[in-house]
Amino acid sequence: MNVAHTMQPANGKTSIQVIDRMMELIDVLSKSGNPVNLKELAKLTNLHPSTAHRILNALAHYRLIDRVQTGSYRLGNRLLELGNITKTRIDIRKEAMPFMNELHNQLRETVNLSIREGDEMVYVERVTAEHSAIRVAHLVGAKAPLHVTAVGKIFLIEDGKNETLNYVKRNGLKVFTKNTIKDSQTLFTELEKIKSQRYAFDNEEAEPGVSCIGAGIYDDSGSLVAGLSISSPSHRLNRLWGKHVRTTAEKITAALGGS
Repeated sequence: MNVAHTMQPANGKTSIQVIDRMMELIDVLSKSGNPVNLKELAKLTNLHPSTAHRILNALAHYRLIDRVQTGSYRLGNRLLELGNITKTRIDIRKEAMPFMNELHNQLRETVNLSIREGDEMVYVERVTAEHSAIRVAHLVGAKAPLHVTAVGKIFLIEDGKNETLNYVKRNGLKVFTKNTIKDSQTLFTELEKIKSQRYAFDNEEAEPGVSCIGAGIYDDSGSLVAGLSISSPSHRLNRLWGKHVRTTAEKITAALGGS
């Protein structure tokens, strides 16, 4: 394929014209649930049919699009393969760290990233509040049951009531402090509160003197894959920080391709 060397602006940026045209064709195909014929593609992209045909041939050669019948095209499997490769290479910790640092700089408290392993949350990254006089014991690699952590409660909501009942049956509701939720009815009442605000609290339920606020992180398929939380000595925690935690979790979700 001969690539044009003429550079011209597109959306305020310098680009190669043929790449712009390739992307226009791919965009049209991505928005159609059915194969699109050459005439329609040329019309929708404002390209001459012969120009569109040359570019489509090149895209088909690289399996970025498929010819499904004479003169009609759809997106190719190579795009799916490339998407899957990209997805597997996304490191949640790497994507999350800039936003975790941003939240830490904003609130000056410990910021945690955790993932679920079975019936526990595992802390996989953290940004520490160095000024804290109270040690927050959420070390990287540490684990805690779902029902005693703010993020764990988000995962229980995602599970639904039946699966949450199964969690309670499997594990009981192990007590860590006087504030730990001890019965399923109290747990479900707490989960209902969380649903509307989309962030959760740990009110000294895992560790005396320490409270947390957590929100969920989702991938491009809408699956809950991790949680973001802040930990703080309880006397310093401001419950209004919940919106900041939720907004930061949403930024990480967007970085993972979610919405």
